[in-house]
Amino acid sequence: MDTQRPQKDIPPKPTISAAQEVEEMVLAMSEETSTGLIKVSHEVVGNIVRIAVMSVPGVVSVGGAGGFREEIVGLFNKRDSAPGITVAENERGGYEITVKVVLRFGVELAKVGEEIQIAVRDQVSKMTNKRVARVDVLIEGVRMPDKDEKPQSFVE
Repeated sequence: MDTQRPQKDIPPKPTISAAQEVEEMVLAMSEETSTGLIKVSHEVVGNIVRIAVMSVPGVVSVGGAGGFREEIVGLFNKRDSAPGITVAENERGGYEITVKVVLRFGVELAKVGEEIQIAVRDQVSKMTNKRVARVDVLIEGVRMPDKDEKPQSFVE
């Protein structure tokens, strides 16, 4: 008895060049204007996110706790945005952003986290004219303030 099924004609997958594949992964926004195309990469959006996060009081650094291990892993991982920041787009075209941060010891973590979400959403939306679907904040550590400054929660 022959139990093999007849093979169906499967159309070949359309092939795209490596350059096209990279371009599709890196592009965060593309807009056609009357004079041409405007493209914004995920790396640029990541830089916007970094600047917005650092403007929030209580943030010490963006990119997590850091350290040698994270630097080595970063060398081998493909990045499409700034270190410690992941920028992706959902099926509806909205940005989904994840940012790792270290906050100053003594601040209200949830409150600063929410301020980060608002700052990122507002700045990215304003600069790219594109909706931000979600901003996830991963608090990877807290650090003591420098000798000359007081913790943010105690500053009047």
